[in-house]
This record gives sequence, structure tokens and C-alpha cells, in this order.
Amino acid sequence: MKVRLNGELSINDLVDLAREGAEAELGREVRTRVKEGRKTLGALMDETDRPIYGVTTGFGDLVSEEIPEEKRRKLQKNLIKSHSAGVGDPLSEETVRAIIALRVNSLGRGNSGIRLEVLEQLVELLNKGVTPRVPEKGSLGASGDLIPLAHVASVLIGEGEAYFEEELLPAGEALDRAGIDEIELREKEGLALINGTQAMTSVMALAISKIRKLVKYADIVGGLTTFILGGNFAQYDSRIYDLRPHESQAQVARNLRKLTDYDPEDYCPINVQDPYSIRCMPQVHGSVRTALGHVSEVVKTEMNSVTDNPLIFSNPKAVVSGGNFHGEPLALAADYMKIGLSELASISERRVNRLLHPGLNGDLPAYLAEDPGTNSGFMLAQYTSASLVAENKNLASPASVDSIPVSGDQEDHVSMGMHGAKALEDIIKNVRGALSVELISACQAQEFADRTLTEPLADFYNLVREDVPPVYEDRELSSLINSGSELLKDDGFLGKVSEKYGLS
Repeated sequence: MKVRLNGELSINDLVDLAREGAEAELGREVRTRVKEGRKTLGALMDETDRPIYGVTTGFGDLVSEEIPEEKRRKLQKNLIKSHSAGVGDPLSEETVRAIIALRVNSLGRGNSGIRLEVLEQLVELLNKGVTPRVPEKGSLGASGDLIPLAHVASVLIGEGEAYFEEELLPAGEALDRAGIDEIELREKEGLALINGTQAMTSVMALAISKIRKLVKYADIVGGLTTFILGGNFAQYDSRIYDLRPHESQAQVARNLRKLTDYDPEDYCPINVQDPYSIRCMPQVHGSVRTALGHVSEVVKTEMNSVTDNPLIFSNPKAVVSGGNFHGEPLALAADYMKIGLSELASISERRVNRLLHPGLNGDLPAYLAEDPGTNSGFMLAQYTSASLVAENKNLASPASVDSIPVSGDQEDHVSMGMHGAKALEDIIKNVRGALSVELISACQAQEFADRTLTEPLADFYNLVREDVPPVYEDRELSSLINSGSELLKDDGFLGKVSEKYGLS
């Protein structure tokens, strides 16, 4: 499997490169553009006496410092060294692979003035399995992700550390074992390698691939809960959603109609109206899908953009400074997605409450225990869900509203986009855990419910039961919740239900 990095990358392509080990390649058009961009930069350096930021000047607040020609290459190497200032645990290897792929995808547009050899070396890191060790903390999300990208770039010059064949090695040794030569950076190349938004973009793109599964699972799990509690399926009637035509809400309602076998001409509801956590599932789940659609478009645009500075233009020849490295589009999108996704856990916890609460769950036993009192059943599983929901409320607080000026106030407004992206990763884990609590609770409720499941819900229930057994006497619940969480990561498990029954 090969993925061409030519400025037209999809999120699925990036997942293939980052997680599935696809091979990266450069197209002929990329090679042509990059060579032309480097040629233009060379001509501009020869033809103009005007300062070129990061080539003939220092960086950030040191922009007024003129760099003599004999020190310009050293400037680029020193930039990588000085900006490798990250701390904390390393980013996952799949995230770093995504960062490399996106950096190549951006630099390959030919507006960065680097040599083709630099791009080819980055591709070699991907294809030969050399993954830089990149600390997760340090980015402010303006001037892009300077620190994470510097840790990636440092490996190209033999600095820092990298993983190779599941071993963490000094960068020079990792390159040597993989048969990759160190490279000597030339004018503009250090700056081009670290000035961009690829770290936060990578975290968000990989997060989107996980959220796409979660929104589908949320409908299925919520549908199972609704059916077992004897919900009024007329609340998912298509006529309702024709009058408020948000497509994402109609999409969720369609899923729930398929799951519950709702037929408006042959349906007699058990009760008149359900609580909002069940009745308004299309409105809430659908709004999360709307957020996901918007954020996906923002991320896809960013993946295929040029985000360094200054930029090189060949016709006519020009070098222009701007602010494409500023992460505000991503920072706001991350905060939007954090808030939206948190709602999946919030509404799920309320459905769990209705499954367990002896005053709300109909004729089901209190807390779904075989012998309530002697056994506590799933009482404490709800505590876990509530804890995850509460943590999400903190994580969902917007990171983008914060800004701390740096670099002598030259960089006086920053996006904090990486903070939002990393918090989104944590929220995903929490939402998965909360949905798992609902999943195992709904399946436990079915052990006591006097209702024959519809075919799609029965298929789903039986698949869950292959990994998650029923509980007839109190036991430790963590392993059941963790097993449910693992199922909610699984594409194949989802496909067995969603593809068979046309869920979207």
C-alpha cells in the first residue's frame, strides 16, 4: 500500500501512513515544485540586498540581527538544537509518523525553499521505520508547533533520539542502522522544517478517525438502551426531522429507526414520552456529528496547506512573510470538538442512570443486580461514568482563549492549539469509557428484560457477549468496562453491525 504525498492527502490516507505502515512516496510534480522553490530562493539571495527572515536574519525577536553569509548554515542547525526544548512523555509513534507525513505534504508544495534531499530524507524516516522521540509538551501553537517539529528535525541532523525496530536509540545510531545519511542543513531549511502546524494537525486528524467510530457506536448503544427500557420509537419518526432539517440529526434518527424496527403504520408505543436522554438522542448525537463534520473540514484543509514562514513564490520571484503558522483555526476547532464530544458521554451517563435507578428502570432490578442488597450490581459503574463526565467538563474548557506572549513580545498572541488537541485525545478515552459503561449496563439489563431484541440489536448484543459476560454475582467491574472500551475501538466489530444493517 502506497500513499502519495502531493498536497492532496485525506485523513484516511494519513491513518494508513501513521498506523497501518503504508509506504510514502513523492510524485513527480512535488519534485518539480520543490526544485523550483529552492532555485527561486537561491536567486533571491543572490539578487536582493533586502533582509530575508530566517535566512539573513535571526529568529523571533532577533529578527533585527543580521547574519553574515558564512554563519547562515550554522544558523539553521543551531535553530533546530535550541528549539528542541520539549518536556513530558513522548508523543505516540503513530502521531510522530503523521507529523512527518504532513510536514512532507506541506513542504512538497514548493513554497518553503528547501532542497529535495531534505524532503526525501523525511520520506526515508517513514519508509524505513525511524521515528523521532518527540516530547508532548512545549508547543504554543503559534509560529506553529516549533518545539515538537524541532525534535523531529533534530533526528535528520543526527541529534536527539529515535525509535528503530522497537528500540530507543541516539538519533545517529538509529539513522545508521536504517541506512539513512545525516543531512547538513542549508539556508532556510531549519526554519522550514519547524515552522508549521503539523503536530496539532496530526493529533486532531488521528482523533477524528477515532471519533468517527464513537459517534456510530453511540447510536447503537443508545438504541439498545432505548429498546430495553421500552422507549417510544415514534420520537425518531422521519417527519419530525423534516421540520428541522439538520441532516446529522436525521441521520441519527434513521439509525435508531433501523435499530428499533420502527414502522409508523404498525407501532403502538408503550409510553407517551421518554426523558430527554432518550427522546433527544438524534438532536444531541446529531449535533456532535455536525461538529465532527466541521472540524474534519478544518483539519483536512490544514493537512494540505503551507504553514511555514517566510514563503517563497516563483512567478514573479518573491519572499513574503506572513502568519500561516498560527494555529487559531485548529485551536478553535479542537475546542468545538472537545465540547461536542463531551456531550456523548454526558447523555450516555444519564441513560445509564435510567437503566440502574430502581425508581426509573421499570421492572428491572435495582442497579441490575441479581439479588439487590446482597449484591450492588452495576451501581459503581455509574460512578465511573459520572467521574469521566466530570473530568470531561474540565478538559472541554477552551484552550484557545488563553495566550501568553513570548519571544520578547514579537510573538504576542498564540493559539494554544496543541493543548486543545491533546485534551481532545483524553476526552476521546473518557467518552469511550462512558459509552462502555452504558454498553455493559444495557447488555446486563437485557438479562432481566422481557423483550425480544430486534435483529440488529440482537446481533450487537451477541457480539458483545463474546467478550463481556453477564454478571450474576458481584465481581470486579473494571475488566468488563475495559473490555467494552476495547470493543468500541474496533472497526471490525462496528462493521459487523453498521454495514450489515446500513447504519451511517
